[in-house]
Amino acid sequence: MEDYDSHILAKLFTDATGMNAETITRLPGAGSNRRYYRLTSGNKSLIGVAGKVVAENEAFIYLSRHFAEKGLPVPKVYAVSIDRMHYIQDDLGDTALFDLIKSGRTTGKWDINEIEALRQTVKALPLIQWQGAEGLDFDKCYPIPAMDRTSVMWDLNYFKYCFLKSSGIEIDEPELESDFERFTSMLLSHNTDTFMYRDFQSRNVMFDKSGHPWFIDFQGGRRGPVYYDVASLLWQAKARIPSAIREELIDCYIEASRQYFPVGGKPFRKNLRLFVLFRTLQVLGAYGFRGYIERKPHFLQSIPDAIDNLKELLTDGLPDLPYMSKLLAQLVSLEKFSHNSCQPEPGILTVHVNSFGFKKSGIPDDPTGNGGGYVFDCRAIHNPGRYEQYRQLMGRDREVIEFLENDGEITHFLKSVFALVDNSVEHYIKRGFTDLTVSFGCTGGQHRSVYSAEKLAMHLHEKYPCRVCLSHIEQRIKTVLNPNRE
Repeated sequence: MEDYDSHILAKLFTDATGMNAETITRLPGAGSNRRYYRLTSGNKSLIGVAGKVVAENEAFIYLSRHFAEKGLPVPKVYAVSIDRMHYIQDDLGDTALFDLIKSGRTTGKWDINEIEALRQTVKALPLIQWQGAEGLDFDKCYPIPAMDRTSVMWDLNYFKYCFLKSSGIEIDEPELESDFERFTSMLLSHNTDTFMYRDFQSRNVMFDKSGHPWFIDFQGGRRGPVYYDVASLLWQAKARIPSAIREELIDCYIEASRQYFPVGGKPFRKNLRLFVLFRTLQVLGAYGFRGYIERKPHFLQSIPDAIDNLKELLTDGLPDLPYMSKLLAQLVSLEKFSHNSCQPEPGILTVHVNSFGFKKSGIPDDPTGNGGGYVFDCRAIHNPGRYEQYRQLMGRDREVIEFLENDGEITHFLKSVFALVDNSVEHYIKRGFTDLTVSFGCTGGQHRSVYSAEKLAMHLHEKYPCRVCLSHIEQRIKTVLNPNRE
């Protein structure tokens, strides 16, 4: 598939530039099923995209060309394959807003440059919402032309079935559905007849060398209220934007949109609050689907941050949604969704599973003080990091997973690991032990060790009534898998 993509995209590059591509480099995977490549020739660089859904590709191509004609900051599409499965667009570099605010979101200390990047982003947002909507054929949006009652209820039930039901909280279905219907009507009463980006978050905003923001990945956009996009950006769980900075950015957005939307700060904030709740529930549904249903542990790491957003939102209550308010209050109080959820639980074994790099942080200390456990050296396994196309990826990215599993060495390695660890876990549970540590090391702590740690964590979570604390030390990623209570 990769060779086929490269062949088609190389031809499109030549069609667009009149030059042959000298290099074609696969870029790290995003959250979607699209594959991205950087094609270069001399000083010319473009991005090639290989999509899997024609309608989704056509939506992006149409929206990009429509926005570009209006001078909006989006990548221009230069060439499209006959089957509409591949296209070539502007290369906006590698600097996403998410990366620009790394220090603030990880340390809690926000400097003026990070805040200014957020300001520039919210100032540019009204352009695509209002100017982008002018003359736009919403029937060409994917998968639907507008936010409507059906789509809102779908997102709310996505939250209910993929996240809420897995929490263990008892649900009165008729009461909840009644509040869902009421909530939907409240949301739809604030339609602004504008373009709703839908996934407007810091990973989808790129900054050029001049410090200007550009927007990408808007193919899921549709007609809808402006509040949703403001909520998506400022309440993005992993961005961790403090409330004081949020308030400043809301004022900044209101001022930037005043020529289109002359609404005061108080009514704007009142309406925005509804969409913050809606977006947070939708995101928790996505985390539940990816983490609990698709069994991808790393999607669970953002749950405590999203729960914090929900907890803050509930401080003023939801008087118009009494049952939802009661239910969500129970949800945010659950210890398993807190940042400290890896604290020992009486009678439950906690297995600490780590990945690390021998050349970086080295073998991790045992935080329990018990010592012992296992340290497995993955360096004898064929290393994806030796190949350019995998160097920017991790052991949980699909491309690396396919490389390791097709190679097969790691499968035999983990078969032996599972046998050893299973034996210890079974005996630890019988004897009432509280902690076991298992660490996987490779050269950089990025590919083989990450893959191994993810596999063992899910294996233990599915097989034993234990708590698993999964830590990718070099990436500072931590996920907690609480015991299955079924």
